[in-house]
Amino acid sequence: MSVLSVNTSYDFNSLKDLLQVTDGNLASHLKALEKEEYISVVKSFIGRKPNTQYSATEQGKHAFKRHLQALENLIKQQK
Repeated sequence: MSVLSVNTSYDFNSLKDLLQVTDGNLASHLKALEKEEYISVVKSFIGRKPNTQYSATEQGKHAFKRHLQALENLIKQQK
């Protein structure tokens, strides 16, 4: 979510390379985010090659901000 929160969109292969994960691992995480409507998915072709673009939705950005705030609160409690 952090990558999608700060970028307009990102394609599957670029996400996979950046995060250094397998196709299956990334696909399962993206499917979970899509199910919660935290990301939107646009499938297209570039020439004959399929291309899937992912973008964070407003709901996803808001949920991610809440998650970061919860982590910050947890860290503050540990001090």
